[in-house]
This record gives sequence, C-alpha cells and structure tokens, in this order.
Amino acid sequence: MIYFDKVSKIYPDESKALDGISFGVEPNEFITIVGHSGAGKSTLMKMLIAEDRPTHGAVFFESANIHKLKKSQMNKLRRRIGMVFQDYRLIPNKTAYENIAFAMEASGHTENEIASDVPHVLELVDLGKKIWSFPHELSGGEKQRVAIARAIVTQPDIIIADEPTGNLDPVNTFEIIKILQKIHKLGTTVLLTTHNTGIIDEIGGRVITMEKGKIIKDDKHGKYVL
Repeated sequence: MIYFDKVSKIYPDESKALDGISFGVEPNEFITIVGHSGAGKSTLMKMLIAEDRPTHGAVFFESANIHKLKKSQMNKLRRRIGMVFQDYRLIPNKTAYENIAFAMEASGHTENEIASDVPHVLELVDLGKKIWSFPHELSGGEKQRVAIARAIVTQPDIIIADEPTGNLDPVNTFEIIKILQKIHKLGTTVLLTTHNTGIIDEIGGRVITMEKGKIIKDDKHGKYVL
C-alpha cells in the first residue's frame, strides 16, 4: 500500500531529518513509530501527505510516487488519508458537529450525508452527548476524540495519528488508543507516532523505532527500546 524508498530529508542548514528510510506498510496494519523528539517521526508522516518533500528517495502510495502527482491527484489521495494531530486543530467557534461537518463539506458530501454521518461518528468515539459543544467546553481528551471523528468521517483508507496523546493524561491517553484500535478493527490502516512506552506495550503490534532520522529497529511485535 505504502512504500518509503531510501527517503532522506536534508534541510538548508544541512541538518538531516531523515537518513535513507526504507519500509513498507500493508493494508490494515497498525504501526507504531517511536523515537525521541527530533528522531524524524513527524517529518516521515508529512511526506505521506506531501507537506514535505524528500531530498533523496521516493514515497509510493499504491505504486504512485506521491511527490510526482498532479494537484488534482494529490487532492484525491489526501481524501484517502485522515490526519490526527497533537494540538487537535479544531475550529474554536464551531461545535463538535460543525467541525466534523466542515471536513465533510470540503470533501464534497451532501447535507443529508452530513446529517446522517456526523452523529454516527461521534457515537463511535463516545461523544454523542457532546455533539453541540464548542471546543472550549471540551476536555483535552474530548477534543482529541472530535479530531479523530473528523479524520474518520470520510472513511479514509489510512489514519495518521501524529503524537495524538502528547497533551493528554494517562486515562485519556488509553481511551484514545482504544478508539484507534477500534477504528483499525473496522479495516483502517493506522500509523501512530509516539514516545509513550505504555502505549506501545498496550498495542503490542508492529513497532518501528527511529533515532536521528534512521530506522534502527522494525519489529512485528515490538517493544520500546530507546
């Protein structure tokens, strides 16, 4: 499904964010990418949605080189990828319903589809009672659940969760992980970046460990080794 082929990223100051990264992602995998801050995890994820470009190497999605796609093709690809960020990125003056509806409108969904799908996806993340709440009325964990609902409402093939629990306490952290696992069981590929040891042990799936822009370990049933 996805393949990173000897991907390196070197910035103008000659710092190296990625150094010859190669690995593949199969459909319906749950992969946890771990490493200290600055290891290159977020840069790797940005490559998948073309927010950043490799200095060397290539990133393929179903045999297509992502960074050679035309704008219209890239827009179609981005609709197949849902993004979840550490800082939620919710629109502050919109309710939970409106934040998710906005994402659906941008993808060309009808009002009837929005009215049907938004309540359903909020129930999926256990936020059915918060449908008309604004972000400032939600806890950190609830905001992240809205962000996840927004990412999955268009039924993407892949969810990229970049440090989604970085701002959360342990209880909310494991609630978010349970939701991601539920989404995975429904058939979605999940790529999660984190440095939280407890998360990795809880998931127990494939773990890719990064250090200084390199993959130093890729275990099918890995543990945190740093």
